[in-house]
Order: sequence, then structure tokens, then C-alpha cells
Amino acid sequence: MKFGIIKERKNPPDRRVVFSPEKLQEFKEQFPQAEIVVESSDIRVFSDEIYIKAGFEVANDVSDCDVLLGVKEVPVDNLIPNKKYFFFSHTIKKQPYNRKLLKAMLDRNIEMFDHETIIEENGARLIGFGRYAGLVGAYNGFRALGIRQGLFNLPKVETLPDLDAVKAELDKISLPNIKILLTGTGKVAKGAQEILDHLKIKQVSDALYLTTEFTEPVYCIADVMEYAKRKDGKVGDKFEFYKDPTGYESNFMAYAKQTDFFIAGHFYGDGAPYLYTREDAKHPEFRIKYVADISCDIDGPVASTLRASTIADPIYGYNPGTESEIDYKDKKAITVMAVDNLPCELPKDASEGFGDMFLEHVIPAFYNDDKDGILARAKMTTNTGKLTERYAYLQDYVDGKE
Repeated sequence: MKFGIIKERKNPPDRRVVFSPEKLQEFKEQFPQAEIVVESSDIRVFSDEIYIKAGFEVANDVSDCDVLLGVKEVPVDNLIPNKKYFFFSHTIKKQPYNRKLLKAMLDRNIEMFDHETIIEENGARLIGFGRYAGLVGAYNGFRALGIRQGLFNLPKVETLPDLDAVKAELDKISLPNIKILLTGTGKVAKGAQEILDHLKIKQVSDALYLTTEFTEPVYCIADVMEYAKRKDGKVGDKFEFYKDPTGYESNFMAYAKQTDFFIAGHFYGDGAPYLYTREDAKHPEFRIKYVADISCDIDGPVASTLRASTIADPIYGYNPGTESEIDYKDKKAITVMAVDNLPCELPKDASEGFGDMFLEHVIPAFYNDDKDGILARAKMTTNTGKLTERYAYLQDYVDGKE
């Protein structure tokens, strides 16, 4: 079987890659029967020369490969028929902007394996860039706070070589006595928590957080059963909530009254209650002045997130009174950081971490008859131009009926 590491062609440019040269060497050591080719790229964080020095062929044409591995969507014009593709297609939620992409893959008899669909039997995701989104998102939030308050001026992550350099910059700052809330318990939240812990910010319980003012910066982690509650007053159940959140309402205002800086690292499911609405943000006791919205659901559960921001221009302000965007330094503003492609700022570390997961969970499936069902669960389309049974719900989307 021949694997191709493809060039990223989506704009804005993405410098990440599925496998670093070092991880690709591990791949070859574990599965010497695999043939591997790297498509030449002038934007990738690891240069062509580094792959060549690592012993790999770099070519302009990878059309003779069986499996093509990328990160972001492949432009329709660049899709090669009758191949197996791995990348983030952004189609499983019926995203309107990528309907043509999914249709093109079906038309060209491509077997599509979306990185988001690589899951365990229980539905837990096995690979992704979540940790790096959390790391960069939390850092960017502190950067915004420092600039607005005139306390410090952290450099942008994209100007730093790696995670070690990011943490070295954090070692130079001092924080005021702020209360920080982090929502979520997954990879994104754990990445954000890594930054909080590196800064040696004290973690406190919900009970203390909600009832006490401190003389030092502190943070609290709230899972879904803390910021959502059953409407009937009974004790909530996390797994029940995930199946059907309609019987729940937000309990977030209790936290909003005690929080200066909110880091949104949660997953938001369809039908779940909003954390805070535009009306909530107008409440005289609503205290939040800084939001790092890593989850970045536009005009959704975090009302101050009016739009995604960019790596080039990551910060904007939200005026609760007018429900509109203003300068983030305005005294009325909630300062918002809502970049939706955060791992792109840390391409080297993100690529290395992604390759670790991909080599552990995905590559063995090609050589063990997919004994754990990894490929079977992930496969969205067949080489006969059909959706697989698991993803048949997308047919109306493909047909343009949704």
C-alpha cells in the first residue's frame, strides 16, 4: 500500500501536516512494507529538504498513491478519483459550504475518511488538534487581557517557534487578581488548563469560586452538569444530557456573576441551552470582561461571539447594551478572542501531536484487517459513489434537499 502526504491547498494557507518527518520514520520502522511519498510543498512547517534528509521521496505528483493524507479540505479541482482520502471535510454536520466537496468525492468514487469520524466504538474521538486549540486559545485570551489592561504585551503565537517558546513568554508575565472560568473536560479544555497550570494559577472548587473573592488569580473548571440544570429541579445526568438536552436550562449566570475571564472549551450540541444569551450579558451583575471562545460557535451559546476572528486580527469587542461589535478597549466592551483555526498558530507541535495519534490509532488498521473497526466506522463514502450506511443521513444534503 502506498501512502501520500499531500500538500495543503486551502486558503488561508495551513502549515500543518499529518506526519512530521520524524514520525514518518517511526511509521516506516513499524510498517516497513508501506510505501510513502511526500508531495512537495512550499508552505508546510517542515520543508521538503527535511523529509528528503529523513529518507523520503518528495514528488510533485502523488497520483499513484492508494491513500492520501491531508489536514484541511482538498479543493474539488485537486481531488484524484478512486483514492482513499483522509482530511477534515467539514461535511458531517451538513455544512452548506462543503456540499459540493462531498458530492465531488462521490462522483469520483473516492473513499472518504474524515478525521472527525475516526472514533472509538463508544463514539469518543481518537485524533484531532483539540489540545493545541486549547493551548493557543488560552494564551491568546491572556494576550488580549494584557493588551487591554496595559499590563503586558505577549507576542502572537504564530511568531514563536514552538510550545516551549510559548510557555517561556508566559513566564515573563504577572496577572492581576482575576477569577477565571474554564468550561469543558475534553482535549480542548485540557489544553487550556495546561496553560493555566503553567502560569501557576490556583484551581479552586465550584463552591469556593461561587462564594469567595481572592487575593490571587484563581480558576475553576465547570463541566456541563455545573453550567446546565434540569428544568424540573431534579438531579441532572451528563449522559442523559448528551442524548437529549431539551429538558435542561442554563445555570451559567451563577458563574457569570463571579467571573472576570471566561475560557470556553466545551463542546456544544444541537438543542442544548445557551450558556449565556444577549439578555444575560445585559444583566447588571454580569461580570465577564474577557472571553476566549475556543469552541467558537457563531451567534450561539456564548452570546458575545458575533463572528470568528482571525489569526491576523484575533480580538474584537462586544457591547452588551447595543448587542454589536465595538473596539475591544472600550470600557463597555467584553473583549472577545474567537479565532476558529487556533492550532494553525502552532503548526510544528500540532503536527507532531497529530502524527502521534494517527500512527497509534489509524495506520495499524491498514495492516491488521481493521480488527477494531476504526476504518469501518470512519468511512463515509465508497469507491462505487455511495454513502456508507453509517453516513446515509447525508443523502438529502448531497442531493441539495437540506
